[in-house]
Amino acid sequence: MKFKLLYGLVLGAFMFSCTSTEKESDSDTPEEVPVKVIGKVTSYATDSTEMIGYMAMDVNDSSKRPGILVVHEWWGHNEYSRQRADMLADLGYVALAVDMYGDGKQAAHPDEAGQFAGMVMGNFDEAKARFDAALETLKNHPNVDNEKIGAIGYCFGGSVVLSMANSGYDLDAVASFHGGLGLPVMPDSGSVKAKVLVANGADDQFVPEQQIEDFKAAMDAAGADYKFINYEGAVHSFTSKAADSIAAKFEMPLAYNAEADSASWAEMKTLFSQAFK
Repeated sequence: MKFKLLYGLVLGAFMFSCTSTEKESDSDTPEEVPVKVIGKVTSYATDSTEMIGYMAMDVNDSSKRPGILVVHEWWGHNEYSRQRADMLADLGYVALAVDMYGDGKQAAHPDEAGQFAGMVMGNFDEAKARFDAALETLKNHPNVDNEKIGAIGYCFGGSVVLSMANSGYDLDAVASFHGGLGLPVMPDSGSVKAKVLVANGADDQFVPEQQIEDFKAAMDAAGADYKFINYEGAVHSFTSKAADSIAAKFEMPLAYNAEADSASWAEMKTLFSQAFK
């Protein structure tokens, strides 16, 4: 009798345990798939120039999502622009770090960088052709929603994306970080379709006050949707952690500014979240 009673208690406890486990299992939510960003070298070309870019995305996300072009500093397509592409991919975008100089050329000295940048911006039709090639490459990616496209740029790259926006490119949003404002193309009325963010260092010696005033006046006259932010105490290249060593090497007025870097990146995230609704 005692054995039967003990057996009944054990069996009841076992059945209760199984029932409870099943209920808990039914209520479990599916585990989130972790973000896995992978970047790949991506070649593309104009009729005359081969470009070597870098495409980054979360390979665990098979959905279509907005695409972002990343235009490099005047040093050329380097590891810094690739890092920014990876950061955008971590946010859920597909990002293409572009090559505006062709053949993956990188400058080793400011004089060389100035020559490379001048050759591109001095022939704006060629600059547009290279931007177009990158844009089509991004739009044709199977995971990109080609109705949702943005662009960001640093230094020279900031000037590039602002110029393309001024030219009337069908972009949802562009963000310029410490980019020059003496642009080869200023906007006409209604020409700027993109929402525009300009993140500028208030103490940037490469962006004089007159350039800022002329830029704002032109954007206002064109009816552009833009936001201009001056970060107090920030100088040129404030988003790049390599700026301090480059400044020392070439005696240039550059410096990394962690506060301005973080704040401007947050502004960019807000810009894209609004533009891609």
